[in-house]
Amino acid sequence: MTIVRDSFYINGEWVKATSNDTLEVTTSGTGELYATIPAGTVDEANLAVEAAASAFTTWSNTSPKERGEYLMRISETLAERSDEIALVIANEVGMPLKLAKGIQVGLPIKTFSDNAQRAMDYVWEEEVGNSTLVREPVGVVAAITPWNYPLHQIANKIAASLAAGCTVVLKPSEVAPINAFLLTDIVDEVGLPAGVFNMVTGLGHVVGEAIVAHPKTDMVSFTGSTRAGKRVMQLAAEMIKRVSLELGGKSANIILEDADLSKAVADGVFKAYLNSGQTCSALTRMVAPRSRLSEIEDIAVATSASFMPADPISGSSLLGPLVSAAEQQRVRDYITKGIDEGARIITGGVTPPEGLEKGYYVTPTIFSDVRNDMTIAQEEIFGPVLSIIPYDTEEEAVTIANDSIYGLDGGVWASTDEKAFEVARKIRTGRVEINGGAFNIFAPFGGYKQSGIGRELGEYGFEEFLEVKAIQHN
Repeated sequence: MTIVRDSFYINGEWVKATSNDTLEVTTSGTGELYATIPAGTVDEANLAVEAAASAFTTWSNTSPKERGEYLMRISETLAERSDEIALVIANEVGMPLKLAKGIQVGLPIKTFSDNAQRAMDYVWEEEVGNSTLVREPVGVVAAITPWNYPLHQIANKIAASLAAGCTVVLKPSEVAPINAFLLTDIVDEVGLPAGVFNMVTGLGHVVGEAIVAHPKTDMVSFTGSTRAGKRVMQLAAEMIKRVSLELGGKSANIILEDADLSKAVADGVFKAYLNSGQTCSALTRMVAPRSRLSEIEDIAVATSASFMPADPISGSSLLGPLVSAAEQQRVRDYITKGIDEGARIITGGVTPPEGLEKGYYVTPTIFSDVRNDMTIAQEEIFGPVLSIIPYDTEEEAVTIANDSIYGLDGGVWASTDEKAFEVARKIRTGRVEINGGAFNIFAPFGGYKQSGIGRELGEYGFEEFLEVKAIQHN
């Protein structure tokens, strides 16, 4: 049965869309129609911003303890409905169900609870000389989120904004929006005051641009492509609004000559393929010592064979489809480009996985002998495609890692953590994992260069939504 949502959430109520225009959401595993949502207009976007602006004074003066209690109830209700929400995201995005529950829903649960506690424990005032420094919420936040980790990215923005005392207008991705409707149902259920949280679905150039450009929007928090992020910055600059951007990535994973190859390469393939490669921080460039290239290729191909795609709902694979037909074609075009530019394909290719002609599947692919100036090494592919780039010296490996317009994430594998840490310091990215270090939801996430501005998660992500006022006294 097709899911039909026909309303927006504005000023504490579900409001029927004024237009009959709808947007279709497909099931990534089959390509069939999954849901329809309303296409918002500029007028509806403006109403949402006005509601958020009207609610700001009261919400910003609500005690941090009370704000934290609301967020904790949202976290608890997300946990209660985690099976339902994971199933929705597996259908929308294509991440296998067994991963979706832990990652796509598990991370947002923790993010809401972390920000709940942070609101309660944060030191909102401090004395510096003859000044009292006061932290205050920045105001009305326009939150625009992507489809690849849809609820996770929503939670990163919404939980921190609300904890800080800001009010919010959310424009979720129209490609994977149903999870946002379920979160909004929860917000309504816990009784968040009217206007504090608002959601309008629609296209970016209509709804997204309207909430960014509205004069009562104080800050924009955007996650998406670097191209779209530049447009957000242009609009926000007209009124000198604060902007937080989490954009693209082309992260390098340096494997040093003395690393344990069996662990390093297998982990690197997994980090490139997670969520079918639809991850901005995916380690898509494996920078490998030329002296051990053949060994690395053998391990990479063997590992890749264990990632053959399957249906994300009923299958047992760690790899599902891509999110849409457009993304599927885009990734296949990149694979063709890699072949045309002379990279050596060692597994995979443009041919669909056998038996998976329906849905948006791409065969997991690995290129070797990739030069860092090739298109597949410089542009974000957003699919299960790994480039192995050989190097001769450690210095060259670091140069390759930093030779990118992006700087979001990275990895280093070495025989000791001390050596890996030494190399990690030289990589110009917002995060670096050494020897397979796990993702830390309480540490700041964000990038250097064209990977963005600002940070999300933890204390640094929370403080993005605060202003600092100095009150001088004798």
